[in-house]
Order: sequence, then structure tokens, then C-alpha cells
Amino acid sequence: MAIVAPKGRKHLSADALFRLVRSGFATIPDALLSDTEISVTDALMSAFAMFSLKSPSLLAFDKERTEGNLKTIYGIEHVPCDTYMRELLDPLCPEALRPLFKSVFRQLQRGKALEPLAFLEDYYLVALDGTGYFSSKTIHCASCLHKVHRNGSRTYYHQMLGAAILHPDVRAVIPLMPEPIVKQDGTVKNDCERNAAKRFLVKLRQDHPHLKFIVTEDSLSSNAPHIETLHAHGLHYILGVKEGDHTYLFQQVQAAEHSGRVTSYERHDRAAGLVHRFRFVNDVPLNESNAAIRVNFIEYWEMGADRVQHFSWVTDLRVSPRNVYHLMRGGRARWKIENETFNTLKNQGYNFEHNYGHGTHNLSVVFAVVMMLAFLVDQTQQLCCALFRAVWTKMGSKRLLWERMRALFYTYRLDSMREVWAALLYGFEKSPPVVYLDTS
Repeated sequence: MAIVAPKGRKHLSADALFRLVRSGFATIPDALLSDTEISVTDALMSAFAMFSLKSPSLLAFDKERTEGNLKTIYGIEHVPCDTYMRELLDPLCPEALRPLFKSVFRQLQRGKALEPLAFLEDYYLVALDGTGYFSSKTIHCASCLHKVHRNGSRTYYHQMLGAAILHPDVRAVIPLMPEPIVKQDGTVKNDCERNAAKRFLVKLRQDHPHLKFIVTEDSLSSNAPHIETLHAHGLHYILGVKEGDHTYLFQQVQAAEHSGRVTSYERHDRAAGLVHRFRFVNDVPLNESNAAIRVNFIEYWEMGADRVQHFSWVTDLRVSPRNVYHLMRGGRARWKIENETFNTLKNQGYNFEHNYGHGTHNLSVVFAVVMMLAFLVDQTQQLCCALFRAVWTKMGSKRLLWERMRALFYTYRLDSMREVWAALLYGFEKSPPVVYLDTS
């Protein structure tokens, strides 16, 4: 009896999402208004395929662009050479790619795939964090930030504010459209993470006006202006705090403890050999100069046999013994934006910090956003596709999975990504080579 591959939700399969991405690219106008046989749709889809296949460089992708299944699987009619791909994509506005993220997100909603990520009943945790992905003392573009050193030299660099929906118990994350931290038009000063966060929150509410979010960030975001911005957009928060940076807050917590307002709570996990110790207090001022900004404070110790870890947060959600453990897990889940997102992109085959091409205007940012879109499709497979998860389990690592996928893709004629996953999982019959002899 033939082995049948696990069934999945067709509209969330890789092949359906590739078609969705291509149709979204088709709505983006050609910034060059070029009259050539290669469209901006093909150029964007080629960049997407390059990141989807985890090609180590644009040159490597260019060498194999006439081979494989780029037309049958990715729907690319004409693959541009590396130089022409850069020329076509450099003028594009990265913001034009935002509808693509929304389209994939709608498919996740339609398939009820986001339900496992619901946190505290019907909220979604959104982690925000900044990261850098390019740095050079010579290569730069109009979007580059720059740092002037004491000797007069400059370092040019790119950063972005990343965002992902996550859950403490779910390994997959759902990245949202990142907010580039780039030189803004008409400004001399560098852009910064705080300004990028303001722009991101406006767009988050525009894209998802009805979803209930809890934003989790590190201690740099625990300031009155940012908290007021979160409130203005109807967003809850769990933000890290540090005693060295929030001296007044910790003094107020100590004063509350002396007056008997602080609650202490312990939870024992005998199976793991851990003790979870909490102290918390509601309604304390964040800092002396913004006494009107009241927050709820959580301090937490994870105590094991040979190690004690300590964390603290502020939140606008009222804290009680009933929910403090869950709020702690939400605060600690913020690390997934670093480990499951940025570290995955940098260390598990995506080559996030590799310079695929810089251009003079937007190319570096466009490539970074398209890579994040390819990562979103991959994470959707990880969350929704049993066949993909089975292949991943068999391979043991994503790096090996990508290597085997790429080798198969460029060696055999295949009609769908599902065929690729099935061949990797169940094996495939290799035909013997056909040798033609000259008998003349």
C-alpha cells in the first residue's frame, strides 16, 4: 500500500501561500516603469524564492536561476540576473510590501491557525525588539544610518524593529511586517528604535483594529511616553524593568512592602525541581516625574537546585495570585523575538546579516522585508503543516532540511513544494543516468 502524506489545510500550504504572495507582488507598480520582458513581479518573486530556498548569496542563486523548478513551484516566468534584480528592486518602497503580510495573516485567521497562540483567553502576545543586519565603513545608501567616530571615519548601518506574535508554549512565531529604522526623508538626525515603535504601533492598529494585543518589550521601553503611546492605541503591556534604570519605582515598591501592600506568592514545580517565587503590588508610580503613570509591578525568582534567576516587569493588567504566573510567562516569552526570530534568521540558514545587495536607495531594506516574508511563510508551515514538521523531525535540524530541500529542488523536476516535502520524508526513486554513446 502506498504511503499517503499527512493532509493539511490547503489554503495554508506552501504552494497556496506562494500563489498568494505572487498575486500580492503583482499589485505593486514597477518603480522604474521599465518596458522589459522581466516584470517587477518576477523580480520580487525571485527574491522571495532566493530566501525561501535559503540560497547563501545572490550570486549562488544567480548561478542556478535557469535550473530547477522556479517556474513550476514559484510561478516565475523570467528570473532576472543578479544585477538586474538589484536594479528593479532598489527603487521600490518597502511599505508596498505590507499588504503581503496582511494577506498571509488573514489566511491564518481564516484557518483558525492563530487559536493556539491565544494568551490569557483572547489576547495575543506581541514582542517588539530592534536588531541590526548590516554594517560597513564604505558601502552605504540613502536609507543608511551612520555613526561618526572620533577619528572622523563613519560606520554605515541598517536596523529594523521586528515584531512577532508568540506564545510561551508554541515554538512557532508569526512575524508581522517589520518597521525599518532608516534615515527619514528631510531629516539630518538618525532614526531610532523609539520613533520606529511609534510608527509601528500606528500601523499595527491600522492593520488589525479589532485584535486584542499585549505588547511585551525589554526595559528600555518602560518609560512614560511609550506607555502613554501604548494606552493611546488600546494596547496592554508587559514591560521589563531593572532596578538600576528604575530606582524610584523600586523605592516605591519597597515602601509599599513596608505598608503591607505587597503580596508574596510561591508556586512549586516538583517535577522540574523549581520554586517560582513572586512578589507583586498594584498601582504604583512608574517614576517621580510622571506620577500620573501608574503601573502594576511583578518581581519573580526562579529557584532551582544550582541556579536562581531573577526578573521584574510592569504591566497595566491587574496582578493577582490567580494570574501572576501566566503574566510572568508572558513577560519571559519576549526572548522568542530574539531566539526564535532574529537568531533563527541569523544562524539557521536565512543569512540575515549577509549583504545580498545594498543599492543606492531601498534595496537593502526591501531584501530584509522580503526575507521576513519568506520567514513568515516558513513559520506558517511550522505551525500548520504536519508534513513539514515530519520532515523537520526526520532531518533533525533546519539547516540540514534546507540543504536537502535545495539539493532536491535543483536536481529533479517537481510540480509543487508538497512533492518536495513528501520526497524528503518518504524517499524517492532515483532514475539511472541516460548515457548517449557516439557510434559513428
